[in-house]
Amino acid sequence: MSAEQQHRDGQAADPGPRSLAQALRERDDASLGALLRSRPDLLHPVPTDVTQLATRAGTRASVLRALEHLDRFALQAAEALAVAPDPASYQELLDLLAGDDGDEEVAGALPATVALLRERALVWGGEDRLRLVRTARELLAPSASHSSPTGLGPSVAEATSGMSPGRIQAILTAAGLPHTHDTVSAVAALSGLFADRERVAELLEGAPEASREVLTRLVWGPPYGQVTAEPAAHLRWLLDRGLLLPTTPGTVVLPREAALSLRGGRAHRVPEPTRPQVAVAAERKPQVVDAAAGGQALAALDTVEELLRSWDEGGPAVLRAGGLSIRDLKRTATVLEVPEPVAAFWVELAYAAGLIASDGGYVEEHHERHDRPDADAEGYEDEETRDARTRRRSGEAEHYAPTPEYDAWRDLPPAERWAWLLEAWLPGTRAPGLIGGRDGRDRTLSALGPGLDRSPAPEVRRRVLELMAGLEPGQAPDPATLLERLRWERPLRSAGPRREQPEPPRTGVRPSYGGGVAANDPEALRTKLTEWALLEAEMLGVTGRGALATHGRALLGAEGRSEGAGAGTAPAGSARAAVVAALLAPLLPEPLDHVLLQADLTAVAPGPLVRPLAEALGVLADVESKGGATVYRFTPGSVRRALDAGRSATELHAFLDRHSRTPVPQPLTYLIDDVARRHGLLRVGAASSYVRCDDESVLDEILADRRATALRLRRLAPTVVAAQADPRTLIEGLRAMGFAPAAESAEGDVMIARPHAHRTPPRTPPAPVPDGPPAPDATLLTAAVRAVRAGDRAATAPRKETPQAPGGLPRTSPADTLATVQAAAMTGESVWIGHVNAEGAASQRLLAPLRVEGGYVTGYDHTADEVRTYALHRITGVAELADEPDGAEPAR
Repeated sequence: MSAEQQHRDGQAADPGPRSLAQALRERDDASLGALLRSRPDLLHPVPTDVTQLATRAGTRASVLRALEHLDRFALQAAEALAVAPDPASYQELLDLLAGDDGDEEVAGALPATVALLRERALVWGGEDRLRLVRTARELLAPSASHSSPTGLGPSVAEATSGMSPGRIQAILTAAGLPHTHDTVSAVAALSGLFADRERVAELLEGAPEASREVLTRLVWGPPYGQVTAEPAAHLRWLLDRGLLLPTTPGTVVLPREAALSLRGGRAHRVPEPTRPQVAVAAERKPQVVDAAAGGQALAALDTVEELLRSWDEGGPAVLRAGGLSIRDLKRTATVLEVPEPVAAFWVELAYAAGLIASDGGYVEEHHERHDRPDADAEGYEDEETRDARTRRRSGEAEHYAPTPEYDAWRDLPPAERWAWLLEAWLPGTRAPGLIGGRDGRDRTLSALGPGLDRSPAPEVRRRVLELMAGLEPGQAPDPATLLERLRWERPLRSAGPRREQPEPPRTGVRPSYGGGVAANDPEALRTKLTEWALLEAEMLGVTGRGALATHGRALLGAEGRSEGAGAGTAPAGSARAAVVAALLAPLLPEPLDHVLLQADLTAVAPGPLVRPLAEALGVLADVESKGGATVYRFTPGSVRRALDAGRSATELHAFLDRHSRTPVPQPLTYLIDDVARRHGLLRVGAASSYVRCDDESVLDEILADRRATALRLRRLAPTVVAAQADPRTLIEGLRAMGFAPAAESAEGDVMIARPHAHRTPPRTPPAPVPDGPPAPDATLLTAAVRAVRAGDRAATAPRKETPQAPGGLPRTSPADTLATVQAAAMTGESVWIGHVNAEGAASQRLLAPLRVEGGYVTGYDHTADEVRTYALHRITGVAELADEPDGAEPAR
């Protein structure tokens, strides 16, 4: 037995429910919970009864959101119902999708698709009376200005609604049909002619070739065309026979019935009942994939650390409109040795992880005020807020800088640091690839600036990883087929009804990063989000050589950050992060505590270094190249930097002896001794500044040097020279002349120059912009279904006739109200009450009073399914029930 026959046999022959509300009311609790799970927007707030649930499910915003979450075949079924008669039978829907020749794949997939549309309350009615909800029909059906997404236009009846009866009769005559006595029968006859495939074929046998070419161009849509006041003969032939009907002056349309006959009964050019398969582009050993991904993960950590280290003493300034300037982004890209779009990605990732933020602006007072013991004091303002206000008044620019969380992140093991970054990347809605493009107001989008949030980004990112996880370990997907699969799963994305388009050519996707996307082009955005997800996963080490790594598969675990753990906190509270870190840790090399010194004044670190060694070596030498091994170069300037930081030559020699696996080269020993011998020979202080030196000949040399003219030096004593420049400028000038001065304090001691780390006040990372309400959990669904059922029982309970106040509330005198509720409390009966709360909102409640005292009535509220207390003076009136409703017994 075929699938469609089983579907028909499983349905009752009765006409089914008369409304969507009745259809929902007849569902069991599991089916009602499935609806609320698939359409979580219906839960906010929880509907009071089934009627309100049905009303909310038919609103335009909710229906459009539900259509956006349909796959392509489910959307095609909805589009077919929108052009079918209302109501339509299951067979009519099947004929529209499969065509006259039939399609086994369509017939096999349609029952499950109709069930899906029913579950999501987009379709209701019996087997022979399928109805698309009215709002969905309005969105998907053709109108006077546009065709249906199927490419079909209006029906004959809709297109001829304003046509004169004489003109309709003339069309009947030209089409070979007899005259009728009224317009309705004439339209029905013309519709019947166009719906008959054989008669349409006979009619077109005598058509000019040019007329048939016109129909060929219009048949798959759009069905509209332009004609002049004096149309050509081949167009006149079609107009006379109603194959083209006028809609507006100069515009004609191919009627729906005729188009379906020419299409062979199909509503869509290419029905797509089966999901496209993701093809495999390459296959590699899983160990190779994991090793490559581990290397990329280590490189990602190094890049983020280099970024944060370069901003440690204060990063770039914040633009007035927010974000980084183009110049600062270029400087950052130069430091990281990556292209600018890639640098923007790393900056945005550190921002999303809560590792960098702006150091200015007001602290979030709504958190601070309640966390301090004196928060309730009048006019309370914490120190950070006052500091920010003072900075703004003084005109001091805001800068980006590492947050205090950076220090906590830096002290974690490498695998946990990587998991922290991934916990921010996976749910993030900011799209760094948009940077450099233009927004809807033609403004440039900047890194860390506004306008980068795209709510579909997390869904696309996660779905890309899930599809990759569906392949065998080591298999890399073909990006083109991956994108094709995503298009099938989400064909409609906030761009209005989809139009029937020819099948696009299947070309390979060439991933690129940056460049921006048109603000009103969701299809291009989805394509870019897919490409960016693949590139970002590769840069982060989630994938290796195009295939998903083992720790990348663990990233798709169901559990995310634990409840109560805010973004930016250590991911130890996330079970998923712990698993990912445990899988990645064996792939990362252990940090080394040694380097290899070479005779050309370089040091080679054959792997990652332990943090103290890396920080000390970063002061003593300059990084010359990065990669699998990092090369450091010793120069007079780098050695002087170490001496300025307070190290002596003896300490530097001991440091190198301790951490080098090779003998310390003699040229490096001479370099350190030579720089140390000259270091501090000159002393610079404030006078505006001065230079003092025990060797008078050195000062003579400085004064005789023409390069010192700009410093405006003057000798005060044989060993002291004063300058008009500040100490910093004087030191830089003397160093440019080849000397090695050292700064000294007012007491004459050498001042040690150490970097001062700059941190922002505590900041929370940017919260992702959700793509609609979150999915409800099982507890919320159970409570919501129970509340809807209780409210529905209360709303459908019959009541006796009673005077009503405006809004349908029962109206009785205070004395009658008190007497009725007291009697109900004694007999255990339920009554209807009208209630107005303190905000003035009116409602009707089905109440089983338990006690009446002190001006209040307490009872079991069947509408809310709980015991509540109401003030008698807020009850507008009471109505007794005509018959006790089922399940409305008083609470015990």
